[in-house]
Amino acid sequence: MNLDDTIGTSYAAWDVFAKGDPAPAKLLLSHGDDVMLANPFGPAVVGWSAVSDMLDFASSRFRDGHFKGADRVARYESTDLAVIHETEHWQAKIAGREEPSDFDLRVTTTFRVEDGTWRIVHRHADPITTISEDGPLRH
Repeated sequence: MNLDDTIGTSYAAWDVFAKGDPAPAKLLLSHGDDVMLANPFGPAVVGWSAVSDMLDFASSRFRDGHFKGADRVARYESTDLAVIHETEHWQAKIAGREEPSDFDLRVTTTFRVEDGTWRIVHRHADPITTISEDGPLRH
């Protein structure tokens, strides 16, 4: 499977995830000790066992949802490592709410070739997608 196919498969997996089922996403992630997941439902976790548990927890917060697509901001690719940064668009009933919510996530995903297949080794998603009234933060 090439990287574009894997990215497309991940979009389908996130659509199922928005309905409360983490199984397809789990098939795409590395099961290695260095796999990392950071999402809006808790702190970053490392290692397959912790990532698997966090995927279960995060997906349990969604129901009747839909992954609506993504806008690519950047893509970096070598022969065995790739990173994409996207704004993802979702809709789901979250945390027991009866009405669906539209929300966007700022997501950085790192893919690595493992045994000839692209796997997600790092995913960081957060809901911050707009500039504050004061503009970008400056150091």
